[in-house]
Amino acid sequence: MKWHPDKNPDNEEAKANFQKISEAYAVLSTNAQQTGTKLLALDGDDTSDSRTKMAPNLQSDEYYAILGCPRNADENALKKAYRKLAVKWHPDKNPDNEEAKANFQKISEAYAVLSDPKKRQMYDQYGKEGADMAEQGGAGGFPGGFHGHGGFPGGGFSHGGMRPGEAEAFFASIFGGAGGDPFGFGGGGRGGFSNISFGGPGGFGGMPGGGMHHHSGGFGGMPQQRQQQRRPKAKTWSLIPDGTEVTIQNLVNKASLNGDRGVIQDYNDSNGRYVVKLEDSEQTISLKPANILQHAKCRIQGLEQSPEFNNADGRIIGWSAQNERYNVYIPSKNRVVSLRPTNVILKDNTVAKVVGLVSKPELNNKFGTIKAWNRDTNKYDVQLSMQQIIRVKVENMCIC
Repeated sequence: MKWHPDKNPDNEEAKANFQKISEAYAVLSTNAQQTGTKLLALDGDDTSDSRTKMAPNLQSDEYYAILGCPRNADENALKKAYRKLAVKWHPDKNPDNEEAKANFQKISEAYAVLSDPKKRQMYDQYGKEGADMAEQGGAGGFPGGFHGHGGFPGGGFSHGGMRPGEAEAFFASIFGGAGGDPFGFGGGGRGGFSNISFGGPGGFGGMPGGGMHHHSGGFGGMPQQRQQQRRPKAKTWSLIPDGTEVTIQNLVNKASLNGDRGVIQDYNDSNGRYVVKLEDSEQTISLKPANILQHAKCRIQGLEQSPEFNNADGRIIGWSAQNERYNVYIPSKNRVVSLRPTNVILKDNTVAKVVGLVSKPELNNKFGTIKAWNRDTNKYDVQLSMQQIIRVKVENMCIC
């Protein structure tokens, strides 16, 4: 704007400078589209580092662009970017999602190279072929090497990039185990965790499931920078508490945010939406209840084929609408298990939705606070209001 001819009439120097600036921006913006770098508009006055802030670009083949980091990013920045993306696209959080599996492999391959100083130096100088050459002397950063990475003859990844098992093992080696929670906001220690896969739709078996339906609806997703209305101070049993960690789901207009995580900051009575602060960001977004999945704590019960998991505490990290099962991470076992709702007992004070009631259909889709679980009847006592407490089967309460 400073040198725009309209602001500087009859000024040849201004015209020449404006042409120069425009030419430079045209070149840089073309390169930015290829690498995922965000540039300010021509009239931007900000001269801070935000000018080179990058967004992850999973369509790119360039490792820095994939992670959304500049080439001068330090190890902490790379690790933070990798963890955020890896948790978003992890197969255990995205069951039956081939796109998530492919993205997770791509992200892990990028970080596997950039987190190793020798490979990163060779990659910076010579690209992927340079990183492959660095492999010839050994496996580098991942303990024991990868099949097709450190251990693959000639170096480099196997055809098609890092394999699914390699990607999950790599993630677990960094964030799993040692009492840590790889899917938690605080990160995890080193060690390993593994996923329990199930041979067919029967899964674990155990108590027969029924009455549980996945309800998606509402597309929410309108970004906002400030809260319009504070939650009333009076106790409300139908509202998810502030500070609850959630994953965004089922957005249509803002589908790129699906899988991102955040923390509930407030509830807006005027539009029936939660204000969620996105992880590692100052941005907040206004979401309908159907567009969030709580990271709810739970206890496992009623498993017949795998009784060693009964009474273990866990945390819900995903929901498969196709199989109508929760994906639950169990810290004490370092396992992710896929379970029917009847085998997942939500902890007291969890806010959940009533679903599938036949005798009192007018209560369906109402939210309430779970006050207690009765083991003998396998039912919850749920408080809907100051005056109303109902008793319903476990499968008639859901957080999905």
